[in-house]
Amino acid sequence: MTLTDNFIDGQWRGAIGGRTRPNVNPADVSDVIGEFAESDAADVAAAVTAAHRASPAWRAIGPIERAIHLTRAGRLLAERADEFAAAITREQGKRTSEARGEVDRALAIAEFTAGEGRRLNGVTTPAEEPRTLAMTFRRPIGVVGLVTPWNFPLAIPLWKVAPALVAGCPAILKPSPLTPLTSALLVRAFADAGIPAGVLNLVQGDRDAGEALVADERVAGISFTGSLPVGRDIQQAGAHRLLRTQLELGGKNALIVLADANLDKAVEAIVHGAFGQAGQRCSATSRVLVDTPVRDELLARLRDRVGAMRVGPGTDPAADIGPVVNEQRLEACLAAVQGARRAGAKVICGGERATAGLPDGYYVEPTVLADVGWDSEIAQEEVFGPVLSVVDCHGFDDAMRIANSVRYGMSGTIFTQNPATMFEALDRFEAGMLHVNRPGVGAYAHLPHIGAKQSQYGAPECSPQVWDFYTEWRSACISY
Repeated sequence: MTLTDNFIDGQWRGAIGGRTRPNVNPADVSDVIGEFAESDAADVAAAVTAAHRASPAWRAIGPIERAIHLTRAGRLLAERADEFAAAITREQGKRTSEARGEVDRALAIAEFTAGEGRRLNGVTTPAEEPRTLAMTFRRPIGVVGLVTPWNFPLAIPLWKVAPALVAGCPAILKPSPLTPLTSALLVRAFADAGIPAGVLNLVQGDRDAGEALVADERVAGISFTGSLPVGRDIQQAGAHRLLRTQLELGGKNALIVLADANLDKAVEAIVHGAFGQAGQRCSATSRVLVDTPVRDELLARLRDRVGAMRVGPGTDPAADIGPVVNEQRLEACLAAVQGARRAGAKVICGGERATAGLPDGYYVEPTVLADVGWDSEIAQEEVFGPVLSVVDCHGFDDAMRIANSVRYGMSGTIFTQNPATMFEALDRFEAGMLHVNRPGVGAYAHLPHIGAKQSQYGAPECSPQVWDFYTEWRSACISY
């Protein structure tokens, strides 16, 4: 057994074609973590066959027994928390404290989802005829493909795997090729907890494996978290057979600071939202819309606070921000800053690659841009890195107009002391996850992780609403 292999039908095995891909530490590219399987359609077909074969028995044991398997795996995850956190930091780059926070979130998701195994219920309703029982209940949709990104290499795979298995859907997990180790550790925990062969399969690799998973007609649903272009490709590829999809597709999130805001709290929330995990979150604060009466003071505070942040490896306890995940992401961040400069934006701090005193890795200085036009490219398109755009606004109505001007709608945040404004903002934000006077990132395990507009298609992740993806309704009328 090796964690660099696929896990198919209860066995660890290399890619059928023999291909591998290196996994490199973004904080120090001389650290090669391993050569992981690079799968193709043959590996996917084997995994789907195993899942399809396991489906009847897995469905038959019922959600309570299935949830017990999840509980066992969750206990192993808790026992191995340090191992998971170290793997997340090493292959994704986030700071150790952030990695441990992700492990804690994964544990909360496992705990919540396992409890839902006793709540997968329907309803009884009145019938039109006498001596008749009318009722509804749920059934699993079948084999599912779970395609996950690199920015949360434990939490996102788990918040797909957990409800899939409890619902009764055998799964094929295809993680990002940038973070294969963490998913392998997760699948190993389920295997060690006794998950039956074929119920949970792991296929490592990139686009070839993902396309084969979407194309296999034995796969009833695809849950995907990633970019908008790839999400569209999945939707189009499955449209001819009405493939069920659950797509979370990024964001361009606004945090509004009105003139009556508590600036101390606002600055801390902005820094956490924009630069936590090097800005590599779908809910990251990438735009601050600041009311002009407090603009200069907010910019001065951000300059001081962000300019003092220390860049370093995730294992450095003194580091405030780690690397971005790879060279492509680094180049995209720097190109976005240069494009903003050409469009008239002013760099308040950062804006360059960080190298001084650092290993050979992918480090970007935390960057704050001012004088950003609300309709400029950097204010409209996702950067997915530690780059914050500050856009001027003139009061609440103007702020809401700018906040809703983008095609995305993942999260929205407002800082104000006016209760009426708070609730009006909740009504007017065109976004799925809303925050008032707190950082605009993060959600609880029992709340929907959901976007609006082009940030989301299909049922939410997490929360009781997740069952609307993994199950389908039945109705029954019984005359007695």
